[in-house]
Amino acid sequence: MEKTALITGVTGQDGSYLAEFLLEKGYDVHGMVRRSSVDYRERIAHLEGNKRFHLHYGDLTDSMSLMAIIGTVRPDEIYNLAAQSHVQVSFQVPEYTADVAGVGVLRVLEAVRLCGLAEKCRIYQASTSELFGKVEEVPQNEQTPFHPYSPYAVAKQYGYWIVKEYREAYQMFCCSGILFNHESERRGETFVTRKISLAAARIAHGLQEKLYLGNLDALRDWGYAKDYVECMWLMLQNDRPKDFVIATGEQHSVREFCRLAFHYAGIELEFSGKRIEEKGIDKATGKVLVEVSPDFYRPTDVVNLLGDPTKAKKELGWNPTKTSFEQLVSLMVNHDMEKVLHERREFYDGKTF
Repeated sequence: MEKTALITGVTGQDGSYLAEFLLEKGYDVHGMVRRSSVDYRERIAHLEGNKRFHLHYGDLTDSMSLMAIIGTVRPDEIYNLAAQSHVQVSFQVPEYTADVAGVGVLRVLEAVRLCGLAEKCRIYQASTSELFGKVEEVPQNEQTPFHPYSPYAVAKQYGYWIVKEYREAYQMFCCSGILFNHESERRGETFVTRKISLAAARIAHGLQEKLYLGNLDALRDWGYAKDYVECMWLMLQNDRPKDFVIATGEQHSVREFCRLAFHYAGIELEFSGKRIEEKGIDKATGKVLVEVSPDFYRPTDVVNLLGDPTKAKKELGWNPTKTSFEQLVSLMVNHDMEKVLHERREFYDGKTF
């Protein structure tokens, strides 16, 4: 039988990849979008017009809209991907972050229960490696204690525990995927990996002078978002609802990501100095292209995230390194080189000389 899925946050990086994945599986896919003055749907524009793809206006801060959508669609599966997911921004809008990333999860679960779908509907909650925060062991797995270190992480911890509570109190099939950093060419431009890949492309094309970053020593476990959405789906096909760490098991620094991104853009960097004084210098010209700015340091910073995907590999048969770290960076830079080249052409086409 054809399944019906509802994706909150469908316009985001993960939502767009997941929508494509589920449509290929034969699902009827419904996406929830927020109404705003700027309707940004670039990531899913190619899906609109598909007879099995439908959009609904709603918001995780509005329980009535969630009840209406879930009650109408009556999905077999819900993927709750919507959130205020920028860690640094969460320090500036902590209350909103808590409302969306924390209480918003409760609203989804309660809407499912009140609509009489507790026995039918399976729910995936997008959790985060930021739960581990000020890490107490390396690598981190499903038994590692949480130590959230930002308003975003604290909100996500509420989401994690309320999913567990509804699973045990109401026997609902709901589970959390503790996703470590996952990037792609569709990543938002304010996130550090996409900021780096775009800057490398713009500097290579002569459209940007310099890139400013925060802590270059920060260590992350970076995977490819397109691979990670497959694991989200596998979690809901499992016999029992369980929480899983979704990660590659490999770790790289921001500095390493930066060096590799510039390499794929045709620029070889060497780094000198320490901490705030560190600089990335073009080996060919001696020009400083990367500098550290205190503006991008967080009040509390997570520095050492490394996931252990053993459970997902064994129980779900998922391959966390289908796309390697090098391939991921290459994909992002190649995409942004094309994007910047297109922007440059448009700029010069509009000029009168």
